[in-house]
Amino acid sequence: MIIPVLPRRLLSIIFAAGLASAAGFAPLSLWPLTLAGIAVLLYLIADAPNWRRAALLGWVFGVGHFAFGNGWIATAFTYQAEMPAWLGWIAVFMLALYLAVYPMLAAVAAWAIARRSPLALVLAFASLWTITEWLRSWVFTGFVWNPLGMIALGPWSRPGLALLAPWLGTYALSALAALLGGCWWLAVLEISTARRIALALAPFLAVLAPQLYVPAAQPGTLPYTLVQPNIPQDELTDPTKYESQFRRTAQLSLARHPGQRRLVLWPESGVPDYLRPGYPELFYAESTYAADPKAARERIGRVIGPGSLLLTGAVDLVMRGRRVVAADNAVTALDGEGRIRSGYVKAHLVPYGEYLPMRGLLEPLGASRLVAGSLDFRSGPGPRTLDLQPWGRIGVQICYEIIFSGQVVERGNRPDFLFNPSNDGWFGRFGPPQHLAQARMRAIEEGLPILRATTTGISAAIDANGVVRQTVPQHRAARMDAFVPRAKPPTPFARTGNMLPLGWAIVLLALSLVALRRRPR
Repeated sequence: MIIPVLPRRLLSIIFAAGLASAAGFAPLSLWPLTLAGIAVLLYLIADAPNWRRAALLGWVFGVGHFAFGNGWIATAFTYQAEMPAWLGWIAVFMLALYLAVYPMLAAVAAWAIARRSPLALVLAFASLWTITEWLRSWVFTGFVWNPLGMIALGPWSRPGLALLAPWLGTYALSALAALLGGCWWLAVLEISTARRIALALAPFLAVLAPQLYVPAAQPGTLPYTLVQPNIPQDELTDPTKYESQFRRTAQLSLARHPGQRRLVLWPESGVPDYLRPGYPELFYAESTYAADPKAARERIGRVIGPGSLLLTGAVDLVMRGRRVVAADNAVTALDGEGRIRSGYVKAHLVPYGEYLPMRGLLEPLGASRLVAGSLDFRSGPGPRTLDLQPWGRIGVQICYEIIFSGQVVERGNRPDFLFNPSNDGWFGRFGPPQHLAQARMRAIEEGLPILRATTTGISAAIDANGVVRQTVPQHRAARMDAFVPRAKPPTPFARTGNMLPLGWAIVLLALSLVALRRRPR
């Protein structure tokens, strides 16, 4: 083990700094602790005698950061009968050991490039953190939950410092957060009292001043009904409860103005029936309604009524002849006559949740998916805009797909809004507000409203400024009725994607090299 290379006291300090740095994320939103954690990390990196110490500091910091920030994952294990609940915390820690590689890379590279100048080190670290976060978004399919820039979000009623996201992107907002943490470290080093005070106050002004801006509502003209049925996770896959679940969802979906053109939005796992024809009769026999998928669709059509279009989470089967070989986590669009108008298949699947990596190796060892069933889900083709006129052009991102900055919109085929159905019932108290926060950031970046329908909360209507205009809290059955907010014109980020934050990273790295050349002799 390499951890004992660090003195015990130093190990405790850097691990605590990593823990503190994750306290800035929802629902705690203690962003000063995040900046303080970054300041401690920079101080210790600058004092590292060699690259090995710098790398180890970054790695231990990352372990604390990700163990706390991803602690909600442990709750998922309480719904898996085949594995003990305590294994969830082992899984969180093991994941943190891997994810900590990214802060480690940022720390050791910043030390190698700019250790001789504090200002240069801060600039280089901010640049490299951006690059490593971008890498974390796609290496090994990516897991970029809680980018550091999420601390820039204001309360639900205002975007806060995240209003810069259209011009920076989330990963460059992370660089800005690292720069603000660096201000506090530079303040400690500063000799001039005036400059020390300015550096100490700069993060407070940067984070709090933008929260004075409260965007006006921009409602559109398309009515929607968004349903949160509040189906507990331990009942969601119980066939004996399917019919009561459907009736609960249906009752919340009835039209208040029959014949009105409207959207009806149900969550992921919104329909337990198989809606498409061509499957073995055994699967239809387990339906909530009938062995005929056409009858199931027509029943749904009667629920939503003429003029309505339903978007609902559903499962489609993948057939090879008469054999089922996989499944699709899908969104199906049904009209008031029960006709399938379009659909979307989830592309960014959750390892161990929707498929078991290296199944042939791990299944004999007793490993299984956290979601019930032995079939793996199949990955879809990626972001798609569904042209569902007269109900508009709709982009779909299922569940945690919404966390991937720059990967949620079909480029060149911009939708009017994004629909994000989800099942957050797995993830305890911390996961759902963090998930909602990341959806808000996508809305700001792309300039698009987002409608989130979840099984147990938090469901929300988010406008193109990231403001939550309506919400249903956790563990409450309710519906939301309003008009889909208007989209903004394409933002700079919407036009360029993650080339924008990577460009800012290059700028910061260049400034670091300039600061290094101009350091005091």
